Amino acid sequence: MPEGPAPRLASAEHFVWLTARVLEQRRYAYHFRDETDTGADGVEAALEAYRNPDGGYGHALEPDLRGPVSQPLHTAHALRVLDSVGRCAGRRAERVCGYLTDVSTPDGALPAVHPSLDGYPHAPYVPVVDDPEGSLLTTAPVVGLLNANGVWHAWLFRAADFCWRTIEALQDTHPYEVQAAVAFLDSAQDRSRAEAAAERLGRLVREQRLAVLDPAGAASWPVSEGYAPGEHHYVPDFARSPDSLARRWFSDTEMAAGLDFLAGQQQEDGGWPVRWRTWAPGSELEWRPLVTLEALLTLRAYGWLGR
Repeated sequence: MPEGPAPRLASAEHFVWLTARVLEQRRYAYHFRDETDTGADGVEAALEAYRNPDGGYGHALEPDLRGPVSQPLHTAHALRVLDSVGRCAGRRAERVCGYLTDVSTPDGALPAVHPSLDGYPHAPYVPVVDDPEGSLLTTAPVVGLLNANGVWHAWLFRAADFCWRTIEALQDTHPYEVQAAVAFLDSAQDRSRAEAAAERLGRLVREQRLAVLDPAGAASWPVSEGYAPGEHHYVPDFARSPDSLARRWFSDTEMAAGLDFLAGQQQEDGGWPVRWRTWAPGSELEWRPLVTLEALLTLRAYGWLGR
């Protein structure tokens, strides 16, 4: 157990009820109020409001992309939510795969942003182009989640090939790309290949100083190109649970320091801050409960919180 003050769960709960969307409120209830018996239904019902007839998800589910249209990032977010409550399978997953097939790029991958977003408000650092390339940022988490839930669909074969090819060829990379790669590798069926790819990726993370190993000296760590000033990533941002392949990249001391830092980031209002560039008050307000939930879930995975 890392040393340091434990997060104030009651304060975090108050923050969620005060600021969160219905979806995040129901997610919190499922994970932290012992509502697992009926809570999954509530989470699923709240998520349904974001689903579109094409099988994808929209309506600013991912707060940096506004507007009603389905987007790969929204759909990846929806799959993470469904996976967290044990509902990421069956006909629902089949409908999602139909949408993924329709919006895939010629190489079988997903674009970071589909051109249908053009004309709707979105973060300025998320470009909308007419002919986007396949992106590991969206493809790898989606394939990873579907693999983890035993989903079979023809779309997955080419998408998985894209992920393997891209991950194994990575040289200069950045934290969000690494996080996406880990999401794929943690549930890849070929475990020996996944472990080898993760070991190589971990070396890149350390060589390129992508993870702040000493939070007290974060100012001396570089910030990746295009990121906001001070937008660092810390050890728990990569190893979100003890069973992740990314956990092997860090010593117990480095992990403890990262968890200490994460716990200490809780603010006076009970929530955690958004550490990346914000561009609109509404999106920042919606992001903070999401960031707070992720912080609590990560800390609990390492034994910091009681159920």
